[in-house]
Amino acid sequence: MGRIVLAAATLLAAAAGPASAQSGGVRVAALGAPPVIPVPAVPISVPAGPIDPETALAEALVLALGDAGQRMTVPVRVADRGPWGFIVDTGSERTVIGRELAGVLRLAPGPGVRVTAMTGTAPAATVRVPHLSVSGADRIAAAGVDAPVFDTRDIGAAGMLGVDALQGHRVVIDFDRSEMTVVPSRRRARGRDGYGGDVVVTAKSLFGQLIVTDARLGRRRVSLVIDTGSPISVGNPALLKALGRRPRALGPIRATSVTGAVLGADAYSVDGIGIGGVTLSNVPVAIADAAPFRRFMLTERPAMLVGMDVLRLFRTVQIDFPNREIRFRVPRETTAAPRPF
Repeated sequence: MGRIVLAAATLLAAAAGPASAQSGGVRVAALGAPPVIPVPAVPISVPAGPIDPETALAEALVLALGDAGQRMTVPVRVADRGPWGFIVDTGSERTVIGRELAGVLRLAPGPGVRVTAMTGTAPAATVRVPHLSVSGADRIAAAGVDAPVFDTRDIGAAGMLGVDALQGHRVVIDFDRSEMTVVPSRRRARGRDGYGGDVVVTAKSLFGQLIVTDARLGRRRVSLVIDTGSPISVGNPALLKALGRRPRALGPIRATSVTGAVLGADAYSVDGIGIGGVTLSNVPVAIADAAPFRRFMLTERPAMLVGMDVLRLFRTVQIDFPNREIRFRVPRETTAAPRPF
């Protein structure tokens, strides 16, 4: 298809004022402030205090969902109760549950695990979630999962669905309708898709996550991880180096885990990121040697965790795990340039 250019000139609007926006356990404040971006990390346990669990959950959700307009969730039933709003996080290997919801459901403790957050890898306590279902339609984790437990306020919702619960499914994000759905999907023959006109890229699977390895930054290949749990996009130092000349600086930011660890980063406006036949310009990217890049073995070549800020440039995004495919539908008003990408 022809080359399509999308400009992300408005992507920093949420960070331009005094208010902050939160999604997927990440809170973004004004860049000039510098902002604090809490990333879900390590809880110690699920406390059994004198406060009624239902009251604690209700109060935590009020705090977490104060800016719900900046976030899309799906209704999830846990152990045949609910539903509760869960963020879909395609950048997380594991499903996460809020400490308060775990207390309401009296979920049994699970084994200790190590989790990788933006600020590093650390131990975490878990609870045993017997099964999960979206909108009561089907069980997406019938065998159960050992879910790390974080504070609801830090998650930004009652929980998050990670890729351990998304295998065999397709995540559909409709930005026109501000809706996110999770539907079953099956492997199909290549070329039999029925979605004419979409930009389609094939990804490889690593630790259950889909990584696009043939994206471009000018003439250089760039690896992209679609991270629906983050409102911002983060690039590794190799991405900055591949730009050649230094891009326009947007200012410093900080990322703080609930463990107290802090990740410092500088944000830049990046041009020329090519995905299929689409070229992105003026994309705000925070540059950091973040732990996920080491986890994915993406420290030496240019790579980026693509957050919801970039995904919102498209009308719809579909992330199909069985077919290792990502589909982007460009805005109606976008026109193709005369030369192919």
